[in-house]
Amino acid sequence: MGGLTRDLTEHGIATLRYQFPYMERSGKRPDPPPLCHATVRAAVSTARQLAPGLRLIAGGRSFGGRMTSQAQAATPLTGVGGLVFFGFPLHPSGKPSIERAAHLSRIKVPMLFLQGTRDMLADLDLLQPLIEKLPPATLRVLDGADHSFHVLVRSGRSNADVSREMMEAFCEWASSLPQNE
Repeated sequence: MGGLTRDLTEHGIATLRYQFPYMERSGKRPDPPPLCHATVRAAVSTARQLAPGLRLIAGGRSFGGRMTSQAQAATPLTGVGGLVFFGFPLHPSGKPSIERAAHLSRIKVPMLFLQGTRDMLADLDLLQPLIEKLPPATLRVLDGADHSFHVLVRSGRSNADVSREMMEAFCEWASSLPQNE
């Protein structure tokens, strides 16, 4: 997340990073969803307090993005105008399914999914048709990238190329969102 935060900052995007309690404890097993949702809500509240008037986009990388989407689906996050997922974990590795996405249809704010073509946690053959049914949702596929947005050397692309493409896609999408009222 440090590199992602740095890239966003270089594009003039303010970020608020936080950790779930299990991460603070250096635990391996994630906290129960209700605790994770409460953590997301606390982070959103803090962001609103620290940067009133700025457009607020919530989301995260992998598990953090999924917990943010679940929180938003349960009860909309106050002031959040969009969600971004840096590698949405659609399913466990090697077990393709769309069960983890059932809640997404309840989200009414725009969503951006940034996914690599080699992401073992999001089979694009499952994710693409799912996203097409989720207005307003956008999928940006990053060629050759895995779940951590790394590419193979033989691909002819670099991790920096993927980061640039990802930031351009995010900035373009974010600038299309309506301003906070």
